[in-house]
Amino acid sequence: MLTSPFMNQVAASTEELAYADFHGGRVATGPLTWGQRAMWRAVTEFESAQHSFLNLRRVLAVSPRADVSPQRAVRALAALVDRHESLRTRVRPAGGELRQEAAAEGRLPVLVHTVPTAGADPVGQEAARSLAVRLGDPRFDHATEWPLRAAVVVVDGLVRQVVVVFSHSTVDFHATETVLRDLRMLLVRGTAPHPPGLQSLDVAERERQVERRRSDRAVAYWLRQFRALPVGTFHVAGAGTTPRYRRGALTSTAAYHAARLLAARYRVSNATVLLAAVADVLPGDGADARGIFTMGNNRFQPEYDTAISKLNQLGLCRIDLTGRPDFADLLTRTKQASLDGYRHAYYDPLAMAAAFAGHGIDYGTALAPFCFFNDIRLPQEVPAGVTAPDAATLRAARDASPFRWLEELERFAWRCRIQVVDAPGAVELVVTVDSVYLPPQRAERLLRDVEARLVEAALAG
Repeated sequence: MLTSPFMNQVAASTEELAYADFHGGRVATGPLTWGQRAMWRAVTEFESAQHSFLNLRRVLAVSPRADVSPQRAVRALAALVDRHESLRTRVRPAGGELRQEAAAEGRLPVLVHTVPTAGADPVGQEAARSLAVRLGDPRFDHATEWPLRAAVVVVDGLVRQVVVVFSHSTVDFHATETVLRDLRMLLVRGTAPHPPGLQSLDVAERERQVERRRSDRAVAYWLRQFRALPVGTFHVAGAGTTPRYRRGALTSTAAYHAARLLAARYRVSNATVLLAAVADVLPGDGADARGIFTMGNNRFQPEYDTAISKLNQLGLCRIDLTGRPDFADLLTRTKQASLDGYRHAYYDPLAMAAAFAGHGIDYGTALAPFCFFNDIRLPQEVPAGVTAPDAATLRAARDASPFRWLEELERFAWRCRIQVVDAPGAVELVVTVDSVYLPPQRAERLLRDVEARLVEAALAG
């Protein structure tokens, strides 16, 4: 029997376990994809520390008009795992290496949580949020557990929320959105008419056979760019805190409106605007370039747009600051640097590490001194005619942006990571820092400097 973090935690009065029996097809094994190999270092690094960031939590609201019973929801989840082999693929050691193994059939436990009709949670939103934490916090046992956990919230006999938690071992952010689209159709229509995309084992086979030249080009690009970078961005600033790593978040309506205005004005992506602002305010000892690592989704190749696989990998952006460009010029340079980085973010991590070692560089530690920037917002179209609030309102919003400290970590892979997260009518900038190199007060200041730079640039136009 497969293990599950909630199988022995059922509250008798409000919860029960159901089982989605799936019958998917082939039994197959294969090597890890390049994206999986890149991720596995993080899995190993954080095995005994904070690991929940490797679990992708999603909540899907269900309209009562869809008339979805708990039994129908369980059947939809079974059909989803039937459809996507990656959701029944586990990662196991074999012959001294890790391999992925797809199962032909099995049972997915589904937690059925019933909300009292007369309670204070009429559509089950609070229950769903609680379940997302409960299912999303424990680490996955990648060798024995399916890479999907699921729960349904029932109100008045109908499913109103579906909670799913994916392991990052076989899917990435983009893949989860495709899976959720399919789940919506299976819940409402009972079928997903379009054929499923490539699965994790399919991608691994492509990488083994036909993608080697692409990896070689990416490795050569990385070596050229990395050796041209100045020494790392962050230097020792003190003894640090205990625990050593701190995480904090700035929620900013000012940055949201300013970035949208700049994206529309200069016809670049919202992500490019945020990346340029980060590059502009990072410490750099007067160097004429910034090295920033980003995350490329690697969906640009034929059939990869719908692949259910762990494809995203780090990209290297070398942003030229020669001549101290104004923000408009910086956006142009950042756009080109990010495009170059994304084009070369698909590679075999083993080949990358070997190439770095051949030049006397330890790939495992060489990236840590730089900033990792990861925009994990859902894609958004910025209207061409977007306008920002007036100057006084924008400055007032900047001055009122709340900052809060989140969890403390014992271990982390970077000296500074900045994530960009969706927030209602705002953007949330989340920083995780090594306090030896970036003390907490300077970490907060860094985010506020990003916000201020965006507002300044927006008002300057």
